[in-house]
Amino acid sequence: MQIPHDTRRALDVVVDLVNTAPDPGGPDGLADLGALREFVREHEISDVGVLGARDLAGVRTVRGLFGQIFAAGTDRLAAGVINELVAAAGTTPRLTDHDGYDWHVHYFAPGASVGDHIAADCGMALAFIVVSGERERLRRCEAPDCRRAFVDLSRNRSRRYCDSRTCGNRLHVAAYRARRKEAAE
Repeated sequence: MQIPHDTRRALDVVVDLVNTAPDPGGPDGLADLGALREFVREHEISDVGVLGARDLAGVRTVRGLFGQIFAAGTDRLAAGVINELVAAAGTTPRLTDHDGYDWHVHYFAPGASVGDHIAADCGMALAFIVVSGERERLRRCEAPDCRRAFVDLSRNRSRRYCDSRTCGNRLHVAAYRARRKEAAE
């Protein structure tokens, strides 16, 4: 599956944003404005002004809607949430080339809040995934103690874990040890 650079970056933002949501009893990765500023900086989200409490609340709302898209059982349900996101964000497509990147499309309106910016650009990236018939690539880790989101970009759609070096390896080692223990009995 070929994904343009700006769409790939937007999908990375979606995944990382969804993964800031607190697990039951766990910390919120967007606990305060400092965390939101760091998120914006790490992801090089352009055209963001001074961030305030309203921005934090808006991004948390968008995060919840992105989580619903990963949980959607059908394309129709995912499309409904995506349509809600991009409509509420006031999507305004425009071509731009900035910060060393060639021409690409921004979907957020000039001067948009960071929440609307993320909802528009990332919502459109998710829309392209649904339109291309690839929604099943939006997954949650299958490790029993991990529910992190990821986009499966493997050729055969076979990725099961958010990170094969942590979750995948840990489960493979546990299965190996269980087999060895069973064989020894």
